[in-house]
Amino acid sequence: MSTKSQRLQRLIQHYRDETGNASVDMHEVAKFAADRGYPLPKPKSALDRLAEQLSIAAREEVRHDKVTGRPYRANLAVVQWNNGQQLTLWHDIDVAPRRVAHKAFVQRREQMVGDALQLTLDVTHWNRVHEGEDPIVMPLDFTDDVEWRLNAPDQDDKAA
Repeated sequence: MSTKSQRLQRLIQHYRDETGNASVDMHEVAKFAADRGYPLPKPKSALDRLAEQLSIAAREEVRHDKVTGRPYRANLAVVQWNNGQQLTLWHDIDVAPRRVAHKAFVQRREQMVGDALQLTLDVTHWNRVHEGEDPIVMPLDFTDDVEWRLNAPDQDDKAA
């Protein structure tokens, strides 16, 4: 028995095979699937949509440090599990206790590590199947990148 993700992956490949398109717009794949009788998922409730919008707003909220003037995210997200369901709790960074802030920062770092691992696997594969081309090298030490951005002129300075 296959998972829902595996069935959807096969559907994407079927769309590619049928259309000959290597690059796909998932809205087009969804229309393709619906036209062939694939059952559409139940729409999200208005409450679920509002909760999503609130999470996006919380993630995007930026404040500026009163001493350094540098921007920082105003809210920290901590993911936890409750009765087998994933729950994200949002905390104001300025009042979050250390244990909450630490957990949020560790979870964000783990996301970065996961992304770096997958990027390495993807680049390694691409280089193997395209061995006749110059290999793509993707450094994962971000120390210099972060330092450069910390010391880059503000966007306002670039416009001047």
